[in-house]
Amino acid sequence: MIPGGGQPNMQQLLQQAQKMQQDLARAQEELAQTEVEGQAGGGLVKATVTGSGELRALKIDPKAVDPEAASAEETVETLADLVIAAVQAANENAQTLQQQKLGPLAQGLGGGGSGIPGLPF
Repeated sequence: MIPGGGQPNMQQLLQQAQKMQQDLARAQEELAQTEVEGQAGGGLVKATVTGSGELRALKIDPKAVDPEAASAEETVETLADLVIAAVQAANENAQTLQQQKLGPLAQGLGGGGSGIPGLPF
């Protein structure tokens, strides 16, 4: 509902849409530059991803390799599980960051995807 009952100002709507698109692009760029970490095994394995989910670093503490394991296969399986868990934790942290950065923008667009027709967000 437009106050005063008049027609919406199309120029103003387009300017608002452009600003929201610029804000969204800026937030996405910030996400791509921001790094978050996830860990497993009490910090024995740490994964670093960007806010957009790109794996940037993986650190494995030598203590993660158990010399007393029954077999090398068992050690490798355990290590693989720790790596997967650390990367998953990092990606969960990245998703939380995405929601913090992009959530308000999506709400401003009418609730993520149902905003302004014809715009790619």
